[in-house]
Amino acid sequence: MSEFRIEKDSLGEVHVPKTAYYAAQTQRAVENFPITGLKPYTAFIWSMTVIKRAAAEVHKDLGLLDENLANAIILASEEILSGKLHEHFVVDPFQAGAGTSHNMNTNEVIANRASEILGFSLEAPNKPVHANNHVNMAQSTNDTIPTAIRLGVLWRLDELLSTLQRCADEIKVKAQEWDDVVKSGRTHLQDAVPVRMGQEVGAWAKAIERNIEKIRFAAEGLRRLGIGGTAAGTGLNAHPEYHSRMVKKLTELTGITLYESDDLFESMQSMQDAVFFSSALRTMAQDFTRIANDLRLLASGPTTGLAEITMPTVQPGSSIMPGKVNPVLAEMLNQAMFHIMGNDHTVMLCGQAGQLELNVMMPMIAHNLNEMMMVMIGAVNAFTNKAVKGLILNRERAEGWLANNPILVTALNPIIGYENGAMVAKKSLSEGKSVREVVLELGLMNEDDLATALNAYSMTEGGIVGFSVGG
Repeated sequence: MSEFRIEKDSLGEVHVPKTAYYAAQTQRAVENFPITGLKPYTAFIWSMTVIKRAAAEVHKDLGLLDENLANAIILASEEILSGKLHEHFVVDPFQAGAGTSHNMNTNEVIANRASEILGFSLEAPNKPVHANNHVNMAQSTNDTIPTAIRLGVLWRLDELLSTLQRCADEIKVKAQEWDDVVKSGRTHLQDAVPVRMGQEVGAWAKAIERNIEKIRFAAEGLRRLGIGGTAAGTGLNAHPEYHSRMVKKLTELTGITLYESDDLFESMQSMQDAVFFSSALRTMAQDFTRIANDLRLLASGPTTGLAEITMPTVQPGSSIMPGKVNPVLAEMLNQAMFHIMGNDHTVMLCGQAGQLELNVMMPMIAHNLNEMMMVMIGAVNAFTNKAVKGLILNRERAEGWLANNPILVTALNPIIGYENGAMVAKKSLSEGKSVREVVLELGLMNEDDLATALNAYSMTEGGIVGFSVGG
């Protein structure tokens, strides 16, 4: 018995795997683009399918699509939305421009499953539900793909934001626990004035929260949908009410706040909203890179580095050096964020590569945005759970570095002057004496005033030593 069945499209007959729910155009794409073996992300399958489901209901309500056919399309779509048949979405993301193959893959799977629901086998001739005429009614690749890009991102937005916020919250817990520890600040990787460990680490959490604000703001533009523009923005072949009804129906089905586009031509020509959102993810990625690098520095050692923080031991660090433990979660986070930054650059290049009425680079924009969100969610979750929660502060080490820091003399500038301060710092460093010892030796201050001035905790709260408002 043959393992294939014959399907037809406008170019002729095609051999399709017997049990496949896709048809001729999808099979041609599989044969034409054997590039990576990658498949669409779940977010993209979901977003394309929910568009088809909404369109069937809208067209049924408008009296443009037979009720039985519409109901079958809706049922088939609901199955896919619940997670079934995803293995039949097989088109490589590196494919023909615009995403026609993606769109037809969706149309064909839904059409064949809808026909099956109506009692027709996959091999039956003249199946009642047609991929183009019914599932793709009043649609084009050119308006469904950009709409799917937006919906796919918004589908995971809350998950992304909650993942980032949880990381910030766990860092804030550590910052609060460690806020009594005064340590040496560092600028240019050189000794600087004292800071509290809570201040240093708390700033990481604030940076994440500020990036959350940027991502949330950037996502707002994605809520504006161009569905109904059809091929070029004119809305050819679509009912006059189709656009507004689709936005309303998609809002109802997804629970996501969505808006009508005020310019369907712009919504199809320009990928600026996707590029802007991508850049917000990149900005978050660069801050996570910085945070991971800071953590690797603070955890360096343990005997020859800073060793102010100990990261959790999660796996052996070397195949040759017994007992070595590496900051693997911070290293993973670095690599994940570098990948996201590279994805963003691709999105930017794709965004500027559109011509006239259409951006044909949309498949890669969709793939990269979905990948960026997946990588960021997974990497940050692992970093939070396996690293941040288990961080241990080495109090004696952190405070010990500060005790030997000649830059403590900075707090004495208002009292002894910059020139004397520089002399004290040089003498402290060259002779291995503390700032306190040198100042007393040179007779620049008495012991009581010096003790007050060199209170390291007070230095972390700003102001001028010995000065009080109204005093």
